[in-house]
Amino acid sequence: MRILRHFTGLGAEDKGSVVAIGNFDGVHRGHRAVIDTAARIARERSAAQSVLTFEPHPRSVFQPDIAPFRLTPFRSKARQIELLGVDILFALHFDMAFSRHSAEDFVSEILVEGLAASHVVVGDDFVFGNRRRGTPEFLAQEAKKHGFDVTFIEPVAGADGVAYSSTRIRELLATGRPGDAAQLLGRFWEIEGRVEPGDKRGRTIGFPTANLGLDDYLRPATGVYAMRAGLDRPAGNGGDVETVWFDGVANLGRRPTFGGDDLLLEAHLFDFEEDIYGQHLRVALIEYLRPETRFDGIDALKAQIAEDATRARELLATHAPAGGERVER
Repeated sequence: MRILRHFTGLGAEDKGSVVAIGNFDGVHRGHRAVIDTAARIARERSAAQSVLTFEPHPRSVFQPDIAPFRLTPFRSKARQIELLGVDILFALHFDMAFSRHSAEDFVSEILVEGLAASHVVVGDDFVFGNRRRGTPEFLAQEAKKHGFDVTFIEPVAGADGVAYSSTRIRELLATGRPGDAAQLLGRFWEIEGRVEPGDKRGRTIGFPTANLGLDDYLRPATGVYAMRAGLDRPAGNGGDVETVWFDGVANLGRRPTFGGDDLLLEAHLFDFEEDIYGQHLRVALIEYLRPETRFDGIDALKAQIAEDATRARELLATHAPAGGERVER
């Protein structure tokens, strides 16, 4: 998948695609319905398939003081979109100047002159342009005027009739329900980043951890989770890379027993002894085990972590890897 940060001066190979447009935070099942529809139309037309999204998320531009809320910062979002077979990802920089583009200019300058879109696919609640004047009705009129096609996708719901939405997923994660969030996402939710040096206290109590900051990620419920941690490993001799997963247990919180302050994800990988400082790590939250607790001493903490680890091993044994992923145990 090619990632382009601009819409002007494109080569012929990057024009004329079938474009799915949206923020796609989470790339959940509802988002996938939009992107999959664009893929089907692209195959029918023998055209390239693209996704047009915006970085940073517009909400963070309009509300700069808002608490972190993203389900998928750009690296994670781009990976999930690539897994859907998309050819081109247009990730346009969003700022206040961009927000002042009129709906008319968005269509004429970006979709027509820039991308030369042959077909546009959006959710039926998609709005765009200054003052959100670009309604579905407006886009349909502009498509007819400029000679491209447009398809609107109605909200997609689960078996319970509730529509898939990023807002609902955030609510589930914030209340310690990662399994329910996974049903809407179509996969377990992940936090990823570079492994940071810590105080190495975990080693002294027999549970070394790989530490990640949360950066722009949504803050899920603090506490202890059964989790899987993914590390990139060479796959064969062709220079390819695969993600290998390791079962483990993680604490997400402020370490009250030690007077901690910063929110940190501390992941303990079972039966793992490698030095992975500085490496990129993906941590998928599988099950919520318990809230974070302050213990009176180290012995009580060690006993509880051992209990957490035993329970996590039992739970993870019942969760088969998704999509043929390799798990080392």
